Amino acid sequence: MSENDYQEMYDLALDLAKQAGQMIKDAFDKEKLVDTKLSAADLVTETDQAVEKLVKILIKAKFPNHKFIGEESTSETGEKCEFTNDPTWIIDPVDGTTNFVHSIPEVSFSLGVTVNKIPVIGVVYIPMKEELFTARQGQGAFLNGRKLSANGTKDLSKSVVIMEGGSSRDPGIVDAKIKNIHSMVTNSHGVRAYGSAALNLSYIAAGRGDAYVEYGIHVWDFIAGALIAREAGAVVTDPTGSELDYMHRRVLCACTAELGKQISSLLVHLDMGWD
Repeated sequence: MSENDYQEMYDLALDLAKQAGQMIKDAFDKEKLVDTKLSAADLVTETDQAVEKLVKILIKAKFPNHKFIGEESTSETGEKCEFTNDPTWIIDPVDGTTNFVHSIPEVSFSLGVTVNKIPVIGVVYIPMKEELFTARQGQGAFLNGRKLSANGTKDLSKSVVIMEGGSSRDPGIVDAKIKNIHSMVTNSHGVRAYGSAALNLSYIAAGRGDAYVEYGIHVWDFIAGALIAREAGAVVTDPTGSELDYMHRRVLCACTAELGKQISSLLVHLDMGWD
């Protein structure tokens, strides 16, 4: 692919983020039609579905041969993701749906583009804060045009760690996550939970935290944010410390490799399956 091809994809990604963000803004304070998916805590709204439908139509109009992976499309069919070497747009239309339902502003639109299964474009837009996080492979990460650099913290005792409870209510999974939260609380400056994986990773890129770990997320939740974090200098791996597999439903992001190793050694590692 040529540089012009990548620029056209990037320009479309920015336009899609702005359109999606406006749809989220328009619906934010209105009464929402809410349904559930895999559990009573796994929510979906008509805005999730409307945003994804529009984005998919616009991508197919511009790039008819590109592949598409979207949270709501995948949830509707129940099929495994088809992740190939083809240019692929990976979308979470409303990342932080529970926040959205409860009018909590930490809600994001997440869009990643991969070529040969490698992320080349990442866009995370937080419309209620008008914060646009962007990255292109090898070109750095930016917030509203300002270049980002992750923190240099190496010691867990001086770190803020972002963690989430997730939507699973399986007792074994919940207990393991509570143990992990306990380990981080007792060994760090503090633990935070913002409710959006894409936002969490973008916050690490912006120095608004030092590490983020989560089990049970999907490729559409974190592929854009992972590129943004890496382009800001953070380290993104599997929670065990091995190479990240985007289809394996877990991630560890740390501002330094040293911090990542400390955190990994304290975690109860969960296998949440594959997309």
